[in-house]
Amino acid sequence: MLTITTVQSDADVRGILTLQQANLRKNVPIDVQVDQGFVTVEHDPDVLARMNKAAPSIIAKDGDTVVGYALTMLPEFGTDVPELLPLFRLIDTLTYEGKPLGDYSWYVMGQVCVAEGYRGQRVFDRMFQHHYEVYSDRYQLLITDISANNPRSLRAHARVGFQTLHEFHDPTIGETWVVVAWDWQK
Repeated sequence: MLTITTVQSDADVRGILTLQQANLRKNVPIDVQVDQGFVTVEHDPDVLARMNKAAPSIIAKDGDTVVGYALTMLPEFGTDVPELLPLFRLIDTLTYEGKPLGDYSWYVMGQVCVAEGYRGQRVFDRMFQHHYEVYSDRYQLLITDISANNPRSLRAHARVGFQTLHEFHDPTIGETWVVVAWDWQK
């Protein structure tokens, strides 16, 4: 039975890392990347464990197996994942509805992934709804960035309510990113 919950144990963190490895861009053929999507960042296990102690991520489980995750990344972890540093620096410069993002309470969805075989079943939507249920009383915005080369992820984020705030090109990896936010006040 599929359940949506928060990370409860070290085994859940290991389950996230296993699913992440299977879906890293470097491990996924190009044709599958285009059709099914991919994840970019490979999280350090210790950093991921600390992130989940501070604010548990949302996971989908089939029995004891993690089959989906949507990582909760508080701003204080912005320097712990070097690949996400450009996003956190950019957030400090962006505005939303005429106000600096810093005037809002927010966190970053550090990465989302749904296992093959569970895609197309609204697992993504259910995990984001659970983010809302768990965190909307404390945060106004959920922010993330998505590779412009990942159309499946861009569509899925738009479907659950994310709006585009900004696009930027990261010359270090030669990639364009789309910064999106879900406004939980609306």
